[in-house]
Amino acid sequence: MAGTPLSADAGVLARNFNLEVDGLGTIGFTEISGMTSEVDVAEVKQNRDGKYILEKVAGAPKPPTLILKRPKDKSMDLWKWHELALQGKMTQARKGGSISFLDTDMAPVAQWKFTNAWCTKLVTSSVGAGKNEVVMEEATIVMTSFERTK
Repeated sequence: MAGTPLSADAGVLARNFNLEVDGLGTIGFTEISGMTSEVDVAEVKQNRDGKYILEKVAGAPKPPTLILKRPKDKSMDLWKWHELALQGKMTQARKGGSISFLDTDMAPVAQWKFTNAWCTKLVTSSVGAGKNEVVMEEATIVMTSFERTK
């Protein structure tokens, strides 16, 4: 049996996306991973008529940890955001924002909003004399909530 043909809007062109962070504006990245939606599973042990039953029930929603990569540039915005967490200024470090996947006309075709996000880690790729490679920066971002809105 043949599969149903995909419509023209069945896929999203993966090379185009935006990360917007409140107070920082749009930050350009070339790669994103960790976009998951998950609910913890809790186990409840019960005794029903002399039989032990292990029931699995829904626990709390588990927001993702995003890993974003980009070529290193001279902008200090990402560092300043991360630095707020380093200094323990978590009220200022926690920010809202969104991730949008864009079509070829740069119009959003899918969007997720997040709240209370902060940059927990920044990594700069290794460098070496004589190499002709782009220096990459990797940011790890955690959050309280992550919701698809489009």
